Amino acid sequence: MATFSELIKGTKPVLVDFYATWCGPCQTMAPMLDQLKHQVGEAATVLKIDVDKNQSAATAYSVQGVPTLILFKQGRIVWRQSGVVPVSQLKQLIMEHT
Repeated sequence: MATFSELIKGTKPVLVDFYATWCGPCQTMAPMLDQLKHQVGEAATVLKIDVDKNQSAATAYSVQGVPTLILFKQGRIVWRQSGVVPVSQLKQLIMEHT
C-alpha cells in the first residue's frame, strides 16, 4: 500500500477529505464521496483522513474546519474548499485535472 505522500505525488489526481466522525456535514459528504468514487472510477483516488486520528496531516495542510476537501496533483494542491461540495462540482474538478 502506498503512503499518503506517495499517493499525492502521483500523476493521478487525489481528492482528500479531511473529516471527523462527530461532524454532521462530514457525515453528509460520506455517501457523496462514495458516489463520486463510483463516477470517476480509476481516473482519481478519493481518500478520507480522520483529523482526530491524524492530527499531524491536518496540521500539515492547515485544516481549520471539517470537512475540508483538497485536490492534489503531482504533490501540489490544485484546489481546496471547506464544507459540503456537490458531487457534480467535484467530478468536474477531477476531470479537469486528469
